[in-house]
Amino acid sequence: MDNDVAGRSGYVYLLTFVAALGGLLFGYDTGVISGTIGFMQTRFALDSTQTGWAASSALVGCILGAALAGSLSDRFGRRRILIVSAVLFLVSAITSALPRNLTELAIARILGGIGVGMASMLSPLYISEIAPAGIRGRLVSLNQLAIVSGFLVVYFVNAWIQAAGDESWNVALGWRLMFASGSIPAVLFFALLFAVPESPRWLVKQGRAEEALDMLVSVGGRIHAERELREIREAVAHEGGSIWQVFQPGIRVAMIIAIVLAVFQQITGINSILYYGPEIFKDAGAGTHAAFVQTVLVGVVNVGFTFVAIFSVDKLGRKALLVFGALSMGLFIFLTALSFQFGLSGAWTLLFVLCYIGSFAVSLGPVVWVYVSELFPTRIRGRAMAVATLCLWCACYLVSQTFPDLVERLGRPVPFYIYGAMCIIMALFVWLVVPETKGRTLEEIEQWWLPKQ
Repeated sequence: MDNDVAGRSGYVYLLTFVAALGGLLFGYDTGVISGTIGFMQTRFALDSTQTGWAASSALVGCILGAALAGSLSDRFGRRRILIVSAVLFLVSAITSALPRNLTELAIARILGGIGVGMASMLSPLYISEIAPAGIRGRLVSLNQLAIVSGFLVVYFVNAWIQAAGDESWNVALGWRLMFASGSIPAVLFFALLFAVPESPRWLVKQGRAEEALDMLVSVGGRIHAERELREIREAVAHEGGSIWQVFQPGIRVAMIIAIVLAVFQQITGINSILYYGPEIFKDAGAGTHAAFVQTVLVGVVNVGFTFVAIFSVDKLGRKALLVFGALSMGLFIFLTALSFQFGLSGAWTLLFVLCYIGSFAVSLGPVVWVYVSELFPTRIRGRAMAVATLCLWCACYLVSQTFPDLVERLGRPVPFYIYGAMCIIMALFVWLVVPETKGRTLEEIEQWWLPKQ
């Protein structure tokens, strides 16, 4: 019996690993810009607005991908659209290495961004739909671990490529190799997706209950499968499929919570560090290679504290981690601003940035994705997550596009003061508004939003 349960648990983790590779590509594809942006700025003689566009153009694709992913996955299935995202990752990695000007680069990055936008919604959605309630938070958090692992891997790759030549070599060729390296994980993701089954909840919606039952038996055994199938069928029978249902009374509350959490995950400033890390550390006094090495440290801390979140989210709960994380992020991003304001050494700036990253990794990074993946009824979950993820990417674009301009016009400390204020506002919102979902099945959570009889 124990071996059987262990085997099933292993199968769930295997499926989660494959789905989470979409998260790894999310981190890799968006994080690669941190190493390339300074060299591209020199290569194409970019001003601050153009630099922001070079860094954020992929996010326009993310917005489009997130907008399309929900309806496409509800129609064609989660797995098929993840395969499409893998193809887009591969095409973008190759074409981003070849541009002759900023426009060609932006087009290539937008294509990859569409894949990122799709994967950013569908990877946690797929995981939440195959995971037993007791470990769902942990498994969805593995997607965030994959995202931050993607950042860490690409930071290492960027630093390795940067160290292979001098400044002129990197301006001419190094940044192109950084982009091209993304083709390797894209091919791996594409190949492995053919080995995973479709989501059981999607199969039930398509009238393929027997296939769903087989999938659920593989995940948790016959008793678990039959109980889960009954709950899924009951939920599907009482739900409509219109996108407008996410704004109807009851569900509207869940939608507002999801949107606010998704937006605040970004406007608390995380991608100012993840996308512009080497440039920030250069401004704090580091040389080019030292700035790349310090960015690798950002990736290491990001991954390490994500492990803490994975083993805490189903024990401590979503709400406590969000409040603690937002307050900690606010403290350390304020200290980062002060380090620039008063000209403290680069070592202090690095310390405050690493503490800020650790606070994000243990809270807002994984927990927002867990929470948003849990909130909605089965039939509209894809569409509802698409709306929340779309808002997230819009906020991400806003931060990434405006950061260089804010620094140039208002000075380096000002953006960090703004992000710190957003952290405090988020902590208050979570404390006052957000309910706890720890240990609840998806169907139990759904009952919170249905009209009371």
